[in-house]
Amino acid sequence: MSNTCTAIFERDGEWHIAYCPEVPGANGQGRTKQEARESLADAIELIQQDRLDDALRGLPDDAEEAVPRHVEIPDRLAEKICRELSVPKIGG
Repeated sequence: MSNTCTAIFERDGEWHIAYCPEVPGANGQGRTKQEARESLADAIELIQQDRLDDALRGLPDDAEEAVPRHVEIPDRLAEKICRELSVPKIGG
């Protein structure tokens, strides 16, 4: 299973519109392609968090979480994901 998403960009007048066919409902917009990319990345993150919250809603208090909320990933993988999403590097 791939952890990459397709970002499709279109122009609508002065606006750049972006959407991701793998994540229904994920779309972004901006005056620049970079703004649209960042808006799309934010939308994907919000949708994924909402899906997780929805999946966990209604579980009994004593139920064990089937999906961890935070997973540590190797630095190399994190860097690759950030590069693919054009997320600026924080720190050194």
